[in-house]
Order: sequence, then structure tokens, then C-alpha cells
Amino acid sequence: MARRNIYQVGDNTLREVSKPVTEFDDRLWQLLDDMRDTLIYADGAGLAAPQVGVLKRVFIATFDGGNTIIEAVNPKIVKTKGKRVAPEGCLSIPRIREKVERPKHVEVEAFDRHGNPIVLKASNFEASCFCHEIDHLDGILFTDKSIKK
Repeated sequence: MARRNIYQVGDNTLREVSKPVTEFDDRLWQLLDDMRDTLIYADGAGLAAPQVGVLKRVFIATFDGGNTIIEAVNPKIVKTKGKRVAPEGCLSIPRIREKVERPKHVEVEAFDRHGNPIVLKASNFEASCFCHEIDHLDGILFTDKSIKK
């Protein structure tokens, strides 16, 4: 396992659309392990594969200091409910925080590292994090959605 460099705003990779994962193999597992190490080292809540230069539909998240890692391969939001406006930040856009409107509740269908289907349900901060990371997979940054007031 290793830490990877986190790409910063201005790098074109962050604006590209990621491709679906088709192989659930050692390369995917290495990517997920490296992303976990990178996320914990950077003290973030979430990290998408494009942020480490890999254009695959993968994100990871943690909300308890790295004790539990959520891995989502080929995630898609299937249900949303409510609205929430809250400040967001991003490891790829350091020192910037802006308010963004996101769903208050989300349900995400994805696969785990072995290709097994999973359903992730989240509310509030966690829901915003899932939406933020899925946006990265489509080349969208939180600043594109910020509410400037």
C-alpha cells in the first residue's frame, strides 16, 4: 500500500468523466488500498479515484477517523430526499470552503471491491460526501455548485 499524490484544481484530470470498473481484480484492490492510505494521511472524509489520477468510477469515504472505510465501485445515486445547504471543502481545492445545496438523504447503489452489489444509505454530512465524491466521477467540482452569497 502507498499514498498517492492528490491532484489539485487546475489539473484537467479532475474535469474528465470516469469510466466504469469492469475488472474486480488486484489492480482495483491496490487502488482502493492506496486511496485509503492517502485519505487517512490527508485527514479527509472522502476521496474519488480521479483525485489520484485514475479515471475509474470509484470512491472511498470515512467518517470516524479511518476506523471504517466505505468503498464504492460504480456508484450511482438511486434515491434522494430533502435538501441541505452546508459548507464543503475538498482535498483537491485546499483552503476553500463554500456552501453547496445537496440532498439531505441519499441512497446509492454500488459494488464492493469483489463485485458484490451494495446499497449505501446516508443522511446529512455523509449524504453530502457521497454526492460530492460521485460528482468527482463526472468531472464536477463542488465549486461548480456553490451558492455564492
